[in-house]
Amino acid sequence: MALDQNIKNQLSTYMAKIENPIEIVYFENQSEKSTEMVNLLTEVDTMSPKISIKKGEDSTHRSPSFQVDQPDYVTGIVFAGVPMGHEFTSFILAILQVGGYPLKIEKDLIEQIKSISGSYKFETYISLSCHNCPDVVQALNVMSLLNPNITHTMIDGDVYQDEVKNKKIMSVPTIFVNNEEFYQGRMELEEIVAKIDSRSDSIESEKLNKKEDFDVLIVGGGPAGASSAVYSARKGIKTGIVAERFGGQVMDTLGIENFISIKATEGPKLVKALEEHVLDYEVDVMNHQRAKKIYIPKNKEEKFHLELENGAKLKSKTLILSTGARWRELGVPGETEFKGKGVAYCPHCDGPLFKGKHVAVIGGGNSGVEAAIDLAGIVGHVTLFEFMPALKADQVLQDRLYSLKNVDVILNAQTKEILGDTKVTAIKYLDRGSQEERELALEGVFIQIGLIPNTDWLKDDIKLSQYGEIEVNDHGETSVPGIFAAGDVTTVPYKQIIIAMGEGSKAALGAFDYLIRN
Repeated sequence: MALDQNIKNQLSTYMAKIENPIEIVYFENQSEKSTEMVNLLTEVDTMSPKISIKKGEDSTHRSPSFQVDQPDYVTGIVFAGVPMGHEFTSFILAILQVGGYPLKIEKDLIEQIKSISGSYKFETYISLSCHNCPDVVQALNVMSLLNPNITHTMIDGDVYQDEVKNKKIMSVPTIFVNNEEFYQGRMELEEIVAKIDSRSDSIESEKLNKKEDFDVLIVGGGPAGASSAVYSARKGIKTGIVAERFGGQVMDTLGIENFISIKATEGPKLVKALEEHVLDYEVDVMNHQRAKKIYIPKNKEEKFHLELENGAKLKSKTLILSTGARWRELGVPGETEFKGKGVAYCPHCDGPLFKGKHVAVIGGGNSGVEAAIDLAGIVGHVTLFEFMPALKADQVLQDRLYSLKNVDVILNAQTKEILGDTKVTAIKYLDRGSQEERELALEGVFIQIGLIPNTDWLKDDIKLSQYGEIEVNDHGETSVPGIFAAGDVTTVPYKQIIIAMGEGSKAALGAFDYLIRN
């Protein structure tokens, strides 16, 4: 394959930053993918005198694959397949980091990774269309580079379909360590380290307990939380964000076409822009931290205490809750049992694993219909199930859906059970008109029935609606004076990114007003 000239020009700029010699060893076979891989490596080889490539002879390696090493040091970073699509960035970043480009990681975390004991052989199965996979690949590549006892191989599931089939992988990214399944889904570096290093909670808790008290502490790092942080910091008050995952649900959103002033973007790109904007100010971002409990003060002289899952406690004069929402589950037999084995929630990530197969989409709103349209271009057949007698999606989406020849729509259908053995084989549903139970043989089920607010940990402290949303007034204040809320977690209607941002700024202004009056 030939790289676009614009991409070559950009890469040449990056390659100039390489300080140390790099040796790429590749293992080829007679396939088209192998030829594509060698062509890619040959082009990259011409971009810097510090890069050299050579053919490996070890027959035990996967082919096509290649490893990114230094001439005198095997890093353990391997790409099995052709890292294009979303993984092209992972490939280039690996070259730069092996070549001496500084890691953008806190020094304490680097030292922790270096000191991890034990031997870990990581393998991550990905699809090139998965926008969550690069975070996992890049994190594990860094760990491989820093610790000689850790290795990592990225495996393109489309190239190594036999492995995917044998390991019954039906969701990406799927991570294996030492030949045992480790995790399915997006993970960031800190999360992986915490999962394999038992010291992580105590290390993090000790560090967080030393934090100075905040004027406003924001819980949640999605659009509402980011907006709250910017507006609070601009007021000159001490601002912090505690986020389980900065970006929240937006990280799982691929196409965004209704964010005013930007015709089209992708969730991860928007999150990166939000993070850069927040970090332009003196905001203390505490990522990968899960809130556990709020301790409400008995008088205005005391401060709120926020307890985290790792045991740390943070203090603040005010709180802004923007914990967002998560995928709503069907709650039927088979859903939990077959998660990652045919039951999926992200059509963009997992769709390529169902190439040529028959899948169902549950949900006839915009997200469900959009998922069915996207999947129709990849899978063999899509059957969309809607509980109500009519679809709820925008008419333009419905028109597009009904124009597709490999899509069926079943209305007035209640999903009763997802069936399978080691993976999904069928769906059982009730025809609500005739009251007949029916089964449809298929190999995947994508659930798209909306969101549920992340308020389980708040139900004893804050007034919630019957749907579990935080009730707020026109200043974003909750039932507890000094605690504000914003975004999808609240009763404010229409769960949209742009609305969450507006509500976040309003909650920040409300919190600032509360501070100056109290």
